[in-house]
Amino acid sequence: MQKKTGNLIITGIWVLLFILFTVLVQTVDVHTIGPKSSSVGFASVNALVHEKLGVHRLWYSITYWLGFVPLSTAGIFAVIGLMQLVRRKSLFKVDKSIIALGVFYAATIGVYVLFEFYIVNYRPILINGYLEASYPSSHTMLACCFMAAAMLECNILIRDRQINIIIQIVSIIIMAVMVIGRLISGAHWFTDIIGGLLISGALIMGLYSALSMFPKKR
Repeated sequence: MQKKTGNLIITGIWVLLFILFTVLVQTVDVHTIGPKSSSVGFASVNALVHEKLGVHRLWYSITYWLGFVPLSTAGIFAVIGLMQLVRRKSLFKVDKSIIALGVFYAATIGVYVLFEFYIVNYRPILINGYLEASYPSSHTMLACCFMAAAMLECNILIRDRQINIIIQIVSIIIMAVMVIGRLISGAHWFTDIIGGLLISGALIMGLYSALSMFPKKR
């Protein structure tokens, strides 16, 4: 019970940090430094980082295509859940960890959709001549959330420790390449990446809190 309460408190802290940072991004040092006179908070820091790193289309392409890997992990677990549902003929008989994962995916996609409508700021570059929502970095959020979720779920479903270690290493590499590559690409402001990491931390910690209640399969 104490561990469960601690996990929930940590999850709440991550959520509050994201909310606070989001408010600050909309109120601190806001200036029109983006394309088509679009505004962004922490303008001095964002402009400096963007100027120093520049724009690299290659990294934009790499992170774009790499983004399908985290999405594919969601597809794999969705198939596992569907197979369990068909075989066991009841949603209540599907592994609780799979159900928790489905709720997590829904929450993650929900956050993504929310910030497509509630636009905090736009990208520092035009995409096909248009402004696109940039905060929080969706590639950062989806990569971190889905790969971390895969690590947590595999630790429950897979017995082999070596396989789990390989999955963890690959997942961490993908997350690191996606986060760093997305920043280097110039497709996001620095604060977009930070926002993506903060909301990822909140969502992942929420999932961890749920999955920690389920024993690993023996």
